[in-house]
Amino acid sequence: MECISIFDMLKIGVGPSSSHTLGPWRAGRRWIAELKSNNTFTSVDTISVDLYGSLSLTGKGHATDIAVILGLCGYDPQTIDVSQISSIIDTIKNSKQLQFNNELAVSFDPESQINFNSKFKEFHPNGMTFHAILNDGQQISSSYYSIGGGFVVKEERKRKEKKLEAFECFPLPIQKATDLLEYCTAKNKKISEIVLENERSLRSDSEIDERITKIWDVMLSSMYTGCHTEGTLPGGLNVRRRAFDTHKKLIGTTTYTNPTEWIESIRDTEVKFRQILKWVSCFALAVNEVNASLGRVVTAPTNGSAGVIPAVMMYYMVIENHDANFDDVKQFMLVAGEIGSLFKKGATISAAMGGCQAEIGVSSAMAAGALTELMGGTPEQVLMASEIAMEHHLGLTCDPIGGLVQIPCIERNAMGAIKAINACEMALDTDAANAKVPLDKVIATMWETALDMNTKYKETSEGGLAVKVSLSDC
Repeated sequence: MECISIFDMLKIGVGPSSSHTLGPWRAGRRWIAELKSNNTFTSVDTISVDLYGSLSLTGKGHATDIAVILGLCGYDPQTIDVSQISSIIDTIKNSKQLQFNNELAVSFDPESQINFNSKFKEFHPNGMTFHAILNDGQQISSSYYSIGGGFVVKEERKRKEKKLEAFECFPLPIQKATDLLEYCTAKNKKISEIVLENERSLRSDSEIDERITKIWDVMLSSMYTGCHTEGTLPGGLNVRRRAFDTHKKLIGTTTYTNPTEWIESIRDTEVKFRQILKWVSCFALAVNEVNASLGRVVTAPTNGSAGVIPAVMMYYMVIENHDANFDDVKQFMLVAGEIGSLFKKGATISAAMGGCQAEIGVSSAMAAGALTELMGGTPEQVLMASEIAMEHHLGLTCDPIGGLVQIPCIERNAMGAIKAINACEMALDTDAANAKVPLDKVIATMWETALDMNTKYKETSEGGLAVKVSLSDC
């Protein structure tokens, strides 16, 4: 039984994509660790990388080549100064030299040593192979797969049962929603309390609180930054940042020195129904505009869907409950992470495997369930809200124009957040004992839909809006 921590579902990283940016970035760092463990790192003379399938077809738009370079340089996506990324890449392109893990100089020309192959590998659409030629002429290589949400597995696992990395076994192992509900009933506890019990088997309460604090700080920072940054997103689509304009209309010309002061000002604003929709959309758009510009966001459960969860949490904090505090954030993240893990175990969170239902659909389900518990819902209502949110994302395709995580990706975060709030309200008004569609069945249906979906609608930019609207149209 797979045991996935909430911190595997909520990771701090750099945009624009968890599977196409964060995954390859982490794979590069992992390859370095492998070379060091084999005592071959210092013997490396030349390196090259092959990208396959979806990583190749939309790699340029998703900054996969940039992520690979940064990973090979040894940078940490959680701590790198994102304002320096462009200069780092420019230096490497101009010098045609790379500091391998920031300690070994090797010749490297991205134009010829990062190869985009449209061919799909067998195990997963997001395949990549790292090659090295050693000083003695020996050639070695390792293949990895970026399977969504920043998760990376090695090629040798493909002949084994499909599973994630080896995780610690939780005292309360959960594979399906029914398992989770049984623990809640037997122990008379909320979902968040069950999840916390499992998390405590891996780390102390102070460590849990510290990591959740960092996650929320990054979420809040991405919303704040997005709402206060004007201009056009990079990539050639000429997409204007809309969060700035919407935020200005909502809050006026007043300026704030930090996110905390900003939150308090929003709490003091009288918000009507239409403004609620605008505020929630603004929060979600802000995050994903930061994501689209290689900014720092939280994978939740992916970068392409990073705006849904913070937008819904902010809705609760500044509109629904003005007294919300860290305990509410913690409760929200515990539930959201657990709901996401159910989809990871029973289906996929990779758009290259399941289309956008695997990203926006899952994030909406995570946010809906988490909000429902904060609003006083029972465990049954939490699962029902998650089911409702996913049910109305089933079949959603991934067809980014120009391979960029912008159109329709950014707007979809706003739609996913609004749907999550709506799903929560419907679940709270319903006797969940009479639910007709269990969460486990909608997860199974999502996976079957993913398997049936045409490949061109799975993050390849070979179907849908990606072929109807071109870069030249923009």
